[in-house]
Amino acid sequence: MALLITILWGNGASAHETEPAIANVSVGPERFEASIILNAEALLAGIDLGTYTDTNNAPEAAEYDRLRALSAEDLTARLNTDWPRLAASFRTEGVGALTLEQVEVGESASLELTRETRITISAPMEADTARLGWVPENGVLVLRQAREGETYAALLQGGEMSAPLPATGVVEESAGEAFWRFLVEGVEHIIPKGLDHILFVLGLFFFALKWSPILWQVTAFTVAHTITLALATLGVVAIPSDWMWLVEAFIALSITYVAVENILQPRLGWWRPAVVFVFGLLHGLGFASVLGDLGLAQGQFVVSLIAFNIGVEIGQIAVIFGAFVVIMFGVWAARIARLDDPEEAMVRDLPEMYRANAIVGSLIIGVIGAYWFIERAIL
Repeated sequence: MALLITILWGNGASAHETEPAIANVSVGPERFEASIILNAEALLAGIDLGTYTDTNNAPEAAEYDRLRALSAEDLTARLNTDWPRLAASFRTEGVGALTLEQVEVGESASLELTRETRITISAPMEADTARLGWVPENGVLVLRQAREGETYAALLQGGEMSAPLPATGVVEESAGEAFWRFLVEGVEHIIPKGLDHILFVLGLFFFALKWSPILWQVTAFTVAHTITLALATLGVVAIPSDWMWLVEAFIALSITYVAVENILQPRLGWWRPAVVFVFGLLHGLGFASVLGDLGLAQGQFVVSLIAFNIGVEIGQIAVIFGAFVVIMFGVWAARIARLDDPEEAMVRDLPEMYRANAIVGSLIIGVIGAYWFIERAIL
């Protein structure tokens, strides 16, 4: 279990370093236009955003840093110069050649922070519908089409293209299609994308061997993040994007807290579910940021919200079940190696080995959470 957590950390500690690009698309009878917020430096440097979630780990990191240091004017000039190369990474159907219409380079307080750039591209329509996507190396693309209060949104990855976008109205999606799409998004936000949420759930699992404490904690966590997810999606609670780093920092701190309490106070009282509930409110805001980027299916608000939440719960249950299987297999394998009766060993040695794994696992989780908190709140 400790080895598994360490491997996951190495592969995902910077899971929040890069964000998906967001494209707002307008399709008319004569003209196709898309306004895209993206990480221009990463695309210009040639970083494979389908592989690297942290630009510091990419072979092109030095070039990325050089581009990040450019002024807004110089970066704009570079984008215009390199546009033919970048345009080739877009995939389209039903439209002519793409033209770069406008570049708006944002500003950030530090060179260590990602700088958002908005580009506006257009093309003449050559059919009744248009499709848009880009190569897997450009990373994830959230595509939105809105018209007269109706909205279609899709998360495109791995080189996927959008559904055909009509010149009148927006893409129509049935309740079943919307439910399945958001269910998958909810699962994927935990596995494999939500490493911080995975570690928090593992922290709940490591608290005690009995299922009752796990059930109380998971219930409190689920109720809490469901509340904030619904409120944030409805617009009742809104966290400015400039303050999301604080939410992410406290999510990291929540991981460290449950890990420390697992070691020092592994007994269920009223305090533990209450604390988990408070942390669940924070994690719900993190979930809501995903739906904020993706948007909810037109006319399917309730269906989309419920499906996404169910997907999150499926992901959490899968994490707990997987951790339980790993520990049970470890007990069985250890006793087999000593030629003991495996069924008897399951009953006799499970508490002892569970506690040992829980302490080691909690220590690793706590260190990771503390590192993330310092990285997100201070660095």
